[in-house]
Amino acid sequence: MQLDQLKHQAKKAEPSTKKLFDKLKRKKPHTLDDVVHRLHDEAFEKTDCLKCANCCKTTSPIFYERDIDRISKRLKMRPSDFIAKYLHIDEDKDYVLNVAPCPFLDSENYCLVYEDRPTACREYPHTNRKRFHQILDLTLKNTAVCPAVYGIVEEMKKKFPA
Repeated sequence: MQLDQLKHQAKKAEPSTKKLFDKLKRKKPHTLDDVVHRLHDEAFEKTDCLKCANCCKTTSPIFYERDIDRISKRLKMRPSDFIAKYLHIDEDKDYVLNVAPCPFLDSENYCLVYEDRPTACREYPHTNRKRFHQILDLTLKNTAVCPAVYGIVEEMKKKFPA
């Protein structure tokens, strides 16, 4: 799917996605993690994040204190200077980037701080995490950001009909 179509397709699919996710929150099928992890593996065999990088171009990860310490050390900055230059506190009281795209994304979609990137970036798009039923709201948001997540969720609809 083309990135310019992703947001529209995700919005169009949102009612059926919400219906599925409401069902999964209520029932919490014991096979959910196994199914989603298999779909994750299949999706990322076909997905080249370096060709896309839409997550880095459009959203900000949450920066935890340990992330700030690690990245500021890599950049040879004091954590307070790193925060002042790159971050602000959002409505959820989390540190997030001041701008999008990410200032550490280069012109070829490589991350300039990859080895020290924030935990949220390391774990994105979170579709391989345990207790997947706990992050269904986040996954719904990510269907409009990550083509792989959109595909995973569409396949989930076939595995767990609403």
